[in-house]
Amino acid sequence: MDVLINVFVALHIIGIASLLGGFLTQMKAMGTGTARFSPAMLHGALTMLVTGVALVGLNQADDQSVNNLKVGIKLAILVVILGIVYVKRDEERADKGLFAAVGGLTMANIFIATLWT
Repeated sequence: MDVLINVFVALHIIGIASLLGGFLTQMKAMGTGTARFSPAMLHGALTMLVTGVALVGLNQADDQSVNNLKVGIKLAILVVILGIVYVKRDEERADKGLFAAVGGLTMANIFIATLWT
C-alpha cells in the first residue's frame, strides 16, 4: 500500500508543478496584460483533484489518520482554482486579478500542505 500511496503523491506533485509552472511561465505576460490560462494549468488542477481524492481514500484504507479539516480547506481552494481556470480557459487574455488569484491560491494550497502539521 505504501508504494501505491507514494505513486499518487508523485502524481499529485506533478499536478501541482503543472498548475504552478503554467502560472509562473505567464507572469511576464501577466504584467503586460496578455496572460492566459493554459491547458497545462487545467490538467494540473484536475490531476491534483483526482490524486488528492485518491490519496485521502488510500490513507484511510491504510488506517492512517487524515486531517479532514485540512483536506476540506485544500479541496475548497482547489475547487475555486479549477472553476476559474475551467471557465476562463478559452479566453485570449485573462484578467490580471483572476490570474494572480489562481497563482496565490495555488501557493496557499502548497503552504497548507507542507506547513500544517
